[in-house]
Amino acid sequence: MADVVFFEKPGCGGNARQKALLEQAGHRVIARDLLGEPWTPETLRPFFGDRPVADWFNRAAPAVKSGEVVPEAMDEASALAAMVERPLLIRRPLMQVGDRRDCGFETGRVDAWIGLDGVAAAGKIEGCLRPDMPPCPKP
Repeated sequence: MADVVFFEKPGCGGNARQKALLEQAGHRVIARDLLGEPWTPETLRPFFGDRPVADWFNRAAPAVKSGEVVPEAMDEASALAAMVERPLLIRRPLMQVGDRRDCGFETGRVDAWIGLDGVAAAGKIEGCLRPDMPPCPKP
């Protein structure tokens, strides 16, 4: 199975469920703090591949939810600059296996990439598990 470098927000319940799915499928998860990583546009950009810029964003981030940041109005350079400045804007998790990188946890996409070995995800697996609640506390 794969060694998965998994950039997460420590304490995030959604990221905890995603890591558990990967481990149940036999992968080794190497967790890293997404918020503490010294991101640059050059180190961050490869995680988004050919996804539209708006899909790079964490829709549960307070600045996105409040309308302060409008992902659909941003170009690549401004999105990367905003995310480097405020990593909470980055769609989680960021994952790396070997040279390949990706963002978010779409089970079909992850299964096609590294395999989930038939492990079924029950309920919501990506995004905030508590959309009606205030943002998770900072770790």
